[in-house]
Amino acid sequence: MAPGMEETLISPSPTLPFDLVAEILCRLPVKLLLQLRCLCKSFNSLISDPKFANKHLRLSTRRHRLMLMSTNDLGHLVLFNSLIPSDFSTSTVSYPDCLKIGKSGPYRVCSCNGILCFTMADGSAILWNPSIRTFKILPPLGMDKQLFLSLYSFGYNPSVNNYKIVAISGRFGKTKISVHTLGTDSWRTIQDFPYSRQLHRLGIFVSGTINWLVVDDGSSFFIVSLDLENESYKRLALPNLEDDCFTSLGVLRDCLCIITTGDVFLNVWIMKEYGNKESWTKLYSILHMQDRVIRLYTKALYIFEDEQLLIGFYELESYKLKLVVYNSKNGILKIPEIGNIRRCLQLDPEVYIESLISPCS
Repeated sequence: MAPGMEETLISPSPTLPFDLVAEILCRLPVKLLLQLRCLCKSFNSLISDPKFANKHLRLSTRRHRLMLMSTNDLGHLVLFNSLIPSDFSTSTVSYPDCLKIGKSGPYRVCSCNGILCFTMADGSAILWNPSIRTFKILPPLGMDKQLFLSLYSFGYNPSVNNYKIVAISGRFGKTKISVHTLGTDSWRTIQDFPYSRQLHRLGIFVSGTINWLVVDDGSSFFIVSLDLENESYKRLALPNLEDDCFTSLGVLRDCLCIITTGDVFLNVWIMKEYGNKESWTKLYSILHMQDRVIRLYTKALYIFEDEQLLIGFYELESYKLKLVVYNSKNGILKIPEIGNIRRCLQLDPEVYIESLISPCS
């Protein structure tokens, strides 16, 4: 044996520091991480850690998004594996039993950090993360169903790292707000909603707040915001508009967004600095499609890196929910073939972010 050979043969194999392994793993997609969790105890412990899940979420929001839509047949969601209009490949995820379509199936859905919040037709609420197949049935509100109808919104309070579900319930001019903090087992009633006429009773989460588009008794439109940290309300002004009608409230590029429609154009606005009226900016002014089909635009969903805009709309004539892609460079509107999906249970499309966040936390 040559001199030095013995030392070479018995030298231990090089290993990566565990901190570096964690840095590598938190950049991987959820599907692969779930497989790696079964590899060894140390991987399972790391990937199951809520701190790791939060770090993975911060990174995944920049690189991996899916879009979901309800189906009308076997009780599952269609997940669009890419938001790129030319590559609408799909996969499906079956609902857990508690979400099976039926008389008490899903009625509305919103999402936050990979968790979906379903308002059920029977007035209950269910949280579900389809990436990790984990769900939580929220405790009942305990209100008289003959007097109240409820819709649930869902958001994240970054100051204390917790999630809150906000239920807005009302009928006959009465509107109540209840809040459930994830990890607790009850609801709390907070100050009543300051206005009775919400145009969109499903609130929009952005910047630690839940937001509703409302109109007051004088027919003035504005936004009411609920701060999830101190649970107080604030009135936000809309941009200065002329004769446009409001269609929807949403989120684009992590900013509050509204769509307005006029006789000729569909306009898309974002509030670049949350709470600052002067920061409202018109991103797009889109010429309506000239085919005499009546459309109700439901939501601006996503802006691609090449400035194409994805919008959901409801075609009244065919009773179908569709998608349209607006190319801001040439002004062309295109309806992808995959967008021709029947509307079912009034569930609009949602931009969904894969995550390891558990609704049972």
